[in-house]
Amino acid sequence: MLRIITQQADVRAELQRICERTHDEQVLNKEATVREVLQAVKRQGDKAVLHYTAEFDKQTLKPEELRVTGSQLDAAYQQVSKELMGAIRLACRQIEAFHRQRVPKSWVHFGDDEVVLGKRYTPVDRAGLYVPGGRASYPSTVLMNAIPAKVAGVPHLVMVTPPGLGGAVNPAVLVAAQEAGVQEIYRIGGAQAIAALAYGTETIPKVNVITGPGNIYVTLAKKLVYGTVGIDSLAGPSEVLVIADETANPVYVAADLLAQAEHDPMAAAILLTTDAALAKNVQVALERQLVDHPRRIDTEKAIAHYGLIIVVESLAAAAELSNEFAPEHLELEVKDPWALLPQIRHAGAIFLGYSTPEAVGDYLAGPNHTLPTSGAARYASALGVETFLKHSSIIQYSQTALQNVASAIDVLATAEGLPSHADSVRRRIKQEE
Repeated sequence: MLRIITQQADVRAELQRICERTHDEQVLNKEATVREVLQAVKRQGDKAVLHYTAEFDKQTLKPEELRVTGSQLDAAYQQVSKELMGAIRLACRQIEAFHRQRVPKSWVHFGDDEVVLGKRYTPVDRAGLYVPGGRASYPSTVLMNAIPAKVAGVPHLVMVTPPGLGGAVNPAVLVAAQEAGVQEIYRIGGAQAIAALAYGTETIPKVNVITGPGNIYVTLAKKLVYGTVGIDSLAGPSEVLVIADETANPVYVAADLLAQAEHDPMAAAILLTTDAALAKNVQVALERQLVDHPRRIDTEKAIAHYGLIIVVESLAAAAELSNEFAPEHLELEVKDPWALLPQIRHAGAIFLGYSTPEAVGDYLAGPNHTLPTSGAARYASALGVETFLKHSSIIQYSQTALQNVASAIDVLATAEGLPSHADSVRRRIKQEE
């Protein structure tokens, strides 16, 4: 049963425990295994990838079977219903439209002092997209990772995803990848997939940026290859925090909490409410919705360990606790969500009002659903086109402009003990041959 506590209890300690649920010793000890996998793939390439695919995913593949073939991609379209095909294409349009508004523009400024300054944005050459499998198939994750990369102008997209029974890949995932413009798809997962993307193998090309969520092995692998490649974030288990007042519908709130809890036994589902009656009604509604739930075991585990209802004194108090937790998903199911919004400082995505469940953001709204977790929303943001871009500064000085700042550069370079820095300017001022 979902626990109810009041704000008078030590709620901050309980929220901190939930926020740090991936930091236990058992999780951290997996890093040694991940390091071993990374080094093996770096040294042995495809051989190591195939070995770990057989060991961890229980799928025996040959090197030529790693890449999904064109005929297999074509066949996927025949296995997807018209309704799902339509939904995938609608999601593509929505996601692309949103991300096109976020593309930063290169700029150049020509100053009156004969100085030209600017910033130039260019995409990476290759992006690696990790799409998890196992518990469920995630065509939405394909779209959320591939479309921003294409909008950013990345010319080459490489996707990896764990193989299912017989080495098969979910047809909806394959269709979504093609609709989003992915050129290469490989049936590998786990830390070995991250290693293959980071270091390259005989079959799989090395990429510049790796994005996409995964299990703890994937997350640790991304952490360890960062620096060799760029990454989007270190995503943890999913989480939602709902702020609700007496006007909220307890059935809706319960459904939204379960929508996160069903992801994973480590998912977090938290309600902050000003109304004690609503808290009890949500508790009852949640128990009813769990009856005959297809993912009941995992969902109940998440609710038991990382589910919580906190009765607070005011919406201001709820906002304060929410900012401290910095949730991945934040729902404002209150009478006037726009009045509460200015008090929210830290959240990956904010859903306003009774008719905006978090599922809208997962699939169709357009903003990215790859979001910071475990408190990272205090300093990080959603995946977007910026993840696949880097920017270069543009600087040009005329002889006159350099003359105007030469003495200041000389002073600074001398203060730092770098005489050649000063000399590189001084010689130009004197126009030495």
